[in-house]
Amino acid sequence: MNAFRQVVRSPHFRLGMTDMTGLALGIGAWGLVTGVAMVKAGMGVGMAIVLSLTVFAGSAQLAVLPLMAANAPLWVIWLTATCVNLRFVIFSDLWRTYFAHLPRWHRVTIGYLSGDVIFVGFLQRFPKPEPQAEQVPYFWGAATVLWLAWQVASIVGIVAANEIPLEWGLGFAGVLALLGILMAMLTDRPSWLATVTAGTAAIAAYALPLKLNILLAVVVAVAVGLAAESLEQARKQAHAHSSPGGTP
Repeated sequence: MNAFRQVVRSPHFRLGMTDMTGLALGIGAWGLVTGVAMVKAGMGVGMAIVLSLTVFAGSAQLAVLPLMAANAPLWVIWLTATCVNLRFVIFSDLWRTYFAHLPRWHRVTIGYLSGDVIFVGFLQRFPKPEPQAEQVPYFWGAATVLWLAWQVASIVGIVAANEIPLEWGLGFAGVLALLGILMAMLTDRPSWLATVTAGTAAIAAYALPLKLNILLAVVVAVAVGLAAESLEQARKQAHAHSSPGGTP
């Protein structure tokens, strides 16, 4: 309890909340769309709320919902969700650098709360990969804002799904929210290449059944992003070795 109070009272807890407040609007719009989509896809209100609280993965939820509605084979649904969430393997490897010293339950909770927005915001605040005392309060402050924004909006969407007409264009609003979040995350060449590749592949393969163009786009984007990241690191290392102060 004392540790909890120290985290909440830390100025970095409030800093994390402040950093995420603006982005929480986009997360809320995304959550509202996802909540409505779950019910419109045929999921019961109770099950949809349980899914929202336990999964906390909007990209995966939106990717598999059309497949579930189309009665796609279970292996397609699982493979799609796995591919969409492959980026969390990279995220968790970097989180380990900052949080490996924490108890297991704490690391598991951080894994549950981890997402694209908090990952980018955290690295902007703490670019140096080494543990610091203020990192845990900052993460919890940021995670609290984003989790509440998602859950409140998602549950509102679930409960009010049948009262919200499709003419409101929530799907388009959700796309705009995602685009806003995405643009804030495109900070280097590999991320731009992966994004452009994903969009191109999804459009080119649009005619595939069972929304498999989404799965294809994810696989191609991950491959391109990893390859571009490897080439970028190799180029930086070569440049460092060739510079006057570098190691021969």
